Amino acid sequence: MNSYTKTIILLCAALACCSTGAIAKKKPMNFVFFLVDDMGWADIGANGSTFHETPNIDKLAATGMRFTNGYAACPVCSPTRASIMTGRHPVRVDITDWIPGQSNNNRNKLLHPADRNNLAHEEVTIAEELKSHGYQTFFAGKWHLGNEGHWPEDQGFDFNVGGHHRGSPPGGYYAPWSNPALKSKKPGEYLTERLTEESIKFMAERNKKKPFLLYLSYYNIHTPIQPYKKRIDHYKEKAAKTFEGNTPLRPEHEGKTRMRQDNAALASMVAAVDDSVGALLGELENSGIAEETTVIFFSDNGGLSTLRGPGPGCNLPLRAGKGWLYEGGVREPTIVRAPGITKPGSISDEPVVSMDFFPTMLELAGLPQRPKLHADGRSIVPELKGGTGKSRPLFWHYPHYHGSTWKPGASIRDGDWKLIAFYHYDTVELYNLAKDPSEKKDLSKSNPEKTKELQYKLVDWQKRMKAKMPSPNPNYHPDAPAKKRKPKKK
Repeated sequence: MNSYTKTIILLCAALACCSTGAIAKKKPMNFVFFLVDDMGWADIGANGSTFHETPNIDKLAATGMRFTNGYAACPVCSPTRASIMTGRHPVRVDITDWIPGQSNNNRNKLLHPADRNNLAHEEVTIAEELKSHGYQTFFAGKWHLGNEGHWPEDQGFDFNVGGHHRGSPPGGYYAPWSNPALKSKKPGEYLTERLTEESIKFMAERNKKKPFLLYLSYYNIHTPIQPYKKRIDHYKEKAAKTFEGNTPLRPEHEGKTRMRQDNAALASMVAAVDDSVGALLGELENSGIAEETTVIFFSDNGGLSTLRGPGPGCNLPLRAGKGWLYEGGVREPTIVRAPGITKPGSISDEPVVSMDFFPTMLELAGLPQRPKLHADGRSIVPELKGGTGKSRPLFWHYPHYHGSTWKPGASIRDGDWKLIAFYHYDTVELYNLAKDPSEKKDLSKSNPEKTKELQYKLVDWQKRMKAKMPSPNPNYHPDAPAKKRKPKKK
C-alpha cells in the first residue's frame, strides 16, 4: 500500500468519525424528572404494593431500570430537594431540615441547630448548569427552597409553574387555591392535573432547537390527604372488599406506625400521580422524542407512616417513615430510563443517593463532570449500563426534632451495614440490611467492633463536613410550657 492510498484511508476514517460525532450532537439528551412528595418505597406496584395501582409507573420501570436501594439525602423534603438541585449533601448547603422547620422549645432535651431557610444563590443548580449549555428549563409544582427571590426562576429555570416557598399546597388540591405562582383557571380543577397540563403544554410549545429539562415536582401525596375524586370510589370499594378490622399499628419510640396500606384517600392521590406520569410519557411517545429523553422517577423522602396518630401511609417491609432515619424514611422508589443506556426491565441493587442525579444527568447529556459543584454525588451511569459504580458509604445527618416524633440523630450505611445514632436518647443501633432490611434486630451490642467502626466513620465525616450538631438545652424540662425559640434565619 503506497503512501497516497494510506492518506486517503486515514482521511476517510477521520471524516467518518467526524460525521458520527456530528450526528450524535444533533440530538442531545432531554430530561424529564418526576419528583413525588412523600411517596414511600412501597407505594408503587413495581416495588410490591397490591393496594395501590400504578400501571404507568410500573410500565416506566419495565422499560427502564429500577433501583432497589435508591436513597434520599434526608428523611424530610427541603434538604433532599436541595441535594437533587446541587449534587451536594444537605450539610454542605446548610439546609438540614424542612423550611423553616420546628422552633426550639424547653420541652426538648436538645436544641437543634439553625440552618438556612433558602437555597443560596451561590449554589449552582442542575438547571443553571444545563441552561449554560443551551438547555431550556421548565419547573412545575412544589419548590420549598426559599421565599420569593429564591424561587425556581431565580435558580436557573426559564419557566416556573406553581413553585414557591410553601411545602404543602396552599388552599389544598382543588381550586380555588392560593398558590402565588399559579392561579387556578376554573373552580374545582385538580392541582396535579393542572401541573400535568402545563408540562405537556411546555413540551408542545418548547423551543425545539434546544434540548430541555422538564422538572415536574408533585405536591401529591403530601398532606392534606384529599381524595382524588376520579379514583376515590374505586379504592373505597377495594378497601371494603380487602380488609377487615381496624388498621394494625406498631409502637415506634414515642410514635405509632401504620402497618397496612389501606387508606383509600391516599391511594387515590397515588393514582393521580400515576395518571400524570402516563400522560407525560404518552406525550413523549406521541411527539417522537421518547428515544432522546431520559426519564427519572423519585421521591423526596419516605411515606408518612409514623406519627403520634399514626400517619396515612405504610412503608412495609421497611421500618417507620418520613422524618425517620430508618429505611422507611429514606429509601425511595427510584426509576431511570435512559435510551440506549438502560436495559428494559433491569434492576440494580447498588445503593444510590439523591446527590447522584446531577452528575448523572451531565454524563448522559455528554457534558463534562463538575466535581467541585456536585461534590457529594457521582454519576450512576455505570449502574445504568448494568455494572457497578465506585462503592462509598452514605451518610445522613438530621439533628432536628420532627413532628413524626423523630428526635435528633444521624446515620451511616457502609456496604450492608447501617448504624443510627440517636442523640436525644444517647444510644446507637446497628443493622445488617442484607439480612434484615426491616431493621428488626439491633446488633450494636453483639457486634461492638462494627459498631465502633461505623461510629468513627460517621463522626469523622461530620467533622470533615463541619456538620452542625444539636446542643444540650439548659432550660430543658419535659413538662415545660410551649415557650419557643425560633431558629436563626439566614
